[in-house]
Amino acid sequence: MAKALSVDLRERVVGAVAAGASCREAAARFGVSASSAIRWWSLRRAVGSVEPKALGGDRRSARIEAHAALILGLVERMPDITLAEMRAELAEAGVPAGIATLWRFFERRRITLKKSGARGGAGPPGHPEAPLGVVRGPTRPRPGPPGVHR
Repeated sequence: MAKALSVDLRERVVGAVAAGASCREAAARFGVSASSAIRWWSLRRAVGSVEPKALGGDRRSARIEAHAALILGLVERMPDITLAEMRAELAEAGVPAGIATLWRFFERRRITLKKSGARGGAGPPGHPEAPLGVVRGPTRPRPGPPGVHR
């Protein structure tokens, strides 16, 4: 991303315009675009300063952060809630939020929501009745001699 031009240059361009030059003349004199000179002059008249605003950063998290109490309340009430279920609950409350938005919300707080062990989950691969480390043979005979691939 490009950096903002220096405040010194901005003030010199605006000073030239204030001294009677047009925005386009001042821009040509200082080697900046006419649109920049026009914006800086408008900014000076509106705000009184030509300081650039901060570049980059997060601009949208404040929307979801405004509903932090509601989201954290959902987690307290239903500890094993999924992001999709949380999104549906928020939609019912009139808060539009995407799953990725909720993910980033929890990531900023370093909250990880893990499913409880009581829900089951995936077991070891293979046959559940076989003890670990034991390899069982095939359950049905295979046609053809073993070791021949076609």
